[in-house]
Amino acid sequence: MRLVNKIKNEFLNANILYKLIYINVAIYLILEITKVIINIFLIDINFNNDKFLLSDTKQLISQPWSLLTYIFFHDNIFHLLFTTIWLHFGGKLFLQYFSERQFITTYFLGGISGGLLYIISIKYLPSIELLHRNNELGPLIGSSGAVLAILIAITTHIPNYNLKIPLMGFIRIKYIAYFLLLSSILGIDGSNGGGNTAHIGGAIFGFLYIKLQTNTKRSKKNNKSFIKYLINIFTSFNSKKSVKENKKNNQKAIDIVLEKISKSGYNSLNKDEKDLLFKASKK
Repeated sequence: MRLVNKIKNEFLNANILYKLIYINVAIYLILEITKVIINIFLIDINFNNDKFLLSDTKQLISQPWSLLTYIFFHDNIFHLLFTTIWLHFGGKLFLQYFSERQFITTYFLGGISGGLLYIISIKYLPSIELLHRNNELGPLIGSSGAVLAILIAITTHIPNYNLKIPLMGFIRIKYIAYFLLLSSILGIDGSNGGGNTAHIGGAIFGFLYIKLQTNTKRSKKNNKSFIKYLINIFTSFNSKKSVKENKKNNQKAIDIVLEKISKSGYNSLNKDEKDLLFKASKK
């Protein structure tokens, strides 16, 4: 029970990045352990993940949740390890510049975008359509598209950031992103053509999402600057107007004092009127 409580507390206190990693690892372990138990005891159960993976348009229509759930399943331990490592590197960097809400938006919508491009490629890319027709194209599985969305998003924001890679040293993140994206493009006509189109779909979303965020911030900043500019013009206009009105009022008061002197003499002035006249003579 202590171990369970420790794992529970660790999960609850983790940020969104580590929660996603824990969920992906947990789902993989649960499925693999279940498969082992079924095989050991020869249990007659048709156990598969097809209802949660993305295959084609018909399957998407009958099982629309698969457009999201396929992200949480991985083909093998190496597939899980690869995506988790890149998610860890890209996710930590992403959260230094953006919020957890933006992270989760990029991750899931990037995965969904990858799934949609995969479905589109089956219909419009002849090589992938042929694989699908010959039953050589397996269902879409894994979070690679979502992870690439995170990597491309943060690369778009800080392309020259030096990322430290174990055994390799510091490498600019844009070169890592270019390599992963180019590998996906070159692999479209291969056996994993569908998966590579999903990677590209995630990458496209990551790029466009950050561009949109940047343009929105710039627009808000420009609007604030424009409003500040208008306020400055207005206050400046008002201050000039006030100065003119004060001069005009002072001149009227001086004219009244001078008229009083002409009628009754200087000695008829009170203290305030004498002070006004004295100040006017100094200007």
